[in-house]
Amino acid sequence: QVQLVESGGGLVQAGGSLRLSCAASGNIFSINAMGWYRQAPGKQRELVASITSGGNTNYQDSVKGRFTISRDNAKNTVYLQMNSLKPEDTAVYYCHANVVRSFLPGRVDYWGQGTQVTVSS
Repeated sequence: QVQLVESGGGLVQAGGSLRLSCAASGNIFSINAMGWYRQAPGKQRELVASITSGGNTNYQDSVKGRFTISRDNAKNTVYLQMNSLKPEDTAVYYCHANVVRSFLPGRVDYWGQGTQVTVSS
């Protein structure tokens, strides 16, 4: 089994910053892509940013220039630095990892439990 544990959400004023962290643990041989998704009330879950094991990144247009995704492969941890936050960034943020497990075939997608980010105007 693999677990993803997120931390770093909270309440911040518009223009402020937050840093999310997500640590993966358990039966892990390697992790391919890791990423952050978010879901606002009444909306579908959407990709915010992703990063490959080699460090290639991809961002949703609305967060480009404000958010930075990074990862520490040795710690199986992914981060999301969020600057210049806006009220429309308010959502539950979910960590994602595509994992190759030890001694088991294939790749499996795992999700964190979600962390609330609220940006007040």
